[in-house]
Amino acid sequence: MRELPSPAYPLSLGPRPTPQALPAAGGLLVQWAQHQDEVRAAQRLRHAVFAGEMGARLATPLPGHDIDLFDDYCEHLLVREAASGEVVGTYRVLTPVQARRIGSFYADTEFDLTRLRQLRPRMVELGRSCVHPDHRQGGVIMSLWSALIAFMQRNGLDLVIGSASVPLQQQGVFNPAVAASLWRQLRATHLAPITQHVLPRLPLPVERFDDSLDVEAPPLVKGYLRLGAKLLGPPAWDPDFNTADLPLLMRLQDMPPRYSRHFGGSR
Repeated sequence: MRELPSPAYPLSLGPRPTPQALPAAGGLLVQWAQHQDEVRAAQRLRHAVFAGEMGARLATPLPGHDIDLFDDYCEHLLVREAASGEVVGTYRVLTPVQARRIGSFYADTEFDLTRLRQLRPRMVELGRSCVHPDHRQGGVIMSLWSALIAFMQRNGLDLVIGSASVPLQQQGVFNPAVAASLWRQLRATHLAPITQHVLPRLPLPVERFDDSLDVEAPPLVKGYLRLGAKLLGPPAWDPDFNTADLPLLMRLQDMPPRYSRHFGGSR
């Protein structure tokens, strides 16, 4: 097994993520990837979910794996089945130090983040979140978040940025009205202050579509909002994944006390 390239573990950030696999509820183990074969397992799960389930067009150097130029600079958080060792959930995490090394956050490729420039030194980016279809009852995501928040607290980071994707194919039919309606609903209740708004580089033209549908937010979006996340602006269109990507920002101090206590945080 080859060690990850040196950019993956910034010495200036403080302690590296713990290499031990920690037990979680439901016969699961949560750990940070330490070797490339562990990262490859996460990339295979991502490919199965994004390309196999969602039909994403992935430009990858290794068939059957979702790989891009950010991967070598990210920490990769894994949830495994304790019995089989199979990776059933993953997040990748890009720290501020590593974002400076590569030159940007992934979010910079989708949004103009100019108004967040003062926040960047405290901001962790989450991406490529996916869970195996047999484990989408919530335990995997809770395990991922527990490990993530512990990592952030150890390293003095208190902001999370990411995007939540809304599929534009509904039962095989291109239907952007769902994303337009979700944007209308959420901006009324969860929009961040204008000083934190970002602009999509490839906007989804939501004003062209019927936004009167009464739609339910996808589980990932609902999960972020329950944790106190705010919407940073209208969605970007990701043509490779054929999704509307909603930009979100969360402060750990805005997390409701019941979640803070669950994840071991303090207020």
